[in-house]
Amino acid sequence: MSGKKIGYIRVSSFEQNPERQLQGIPLNKKFIDRASGKNTSRPQLEALLDYVRDGDTVIVHSMDRLARNLDDLRSLVTQLTAQEIKIEFVKEGLAFNGEDAPMSKLLLSVMGAFAEFERALIKERQLEGIALAKKRGAYKGRKSILSQEQVDKIKVRVMGGDKKSHIARDFGISRETLYQYLRK
Repeated sequence: MSGKKIGYIRVSSFEQNPERQLQGIPLNKKFIDRASGKNTSRPQLEALLDYVRDGDTVIVHSMDRLARNLDDLRSLVTQLTAQEIKIEFVKEGLAFNGEDAPMSKLLLSVMGAFAEFERALIKERQLEGIALAKKRGAYKGRKSILSQEQVDKIKVRVMGGDKKSHIARDFGISRETLYQYLRK
């Protein structure tokens, strides 16, 4: 008996379309995260890891959708294959099942290193672009997602002793964003 085919999809923001990643691939179940890939602490990734069983196949569009750094990528692939779960990366055309030849492990490491390197270059170029825009006076930072009235309500709730995590959830922002508003 073969296991289930489970898709894992990750997009970095709510505006991105997750449907394009595993379009046309028949799946028994999908897990979709709308979160950064900077670490493996993602709700749907954790749910997927709890859900998968021996004989299942996890299908991911590309390695950088699963992990943004080589250590996390290797760790996740090793964790899954140790449980006799196959993992396939569609874009790279690679699959791992725990019985991988040394060449497969090398490809995982090389491709993962390229993804990590690419991310570092993108981040570097982004920071350079922001610095240049700031010099020109063209960069003012991200636009505020909350109105001044909402910020005032947040401050009142904080002064009233409400938990910051509850306030952040109620306003649809992260705790870090909440703290940024409180520092202003």
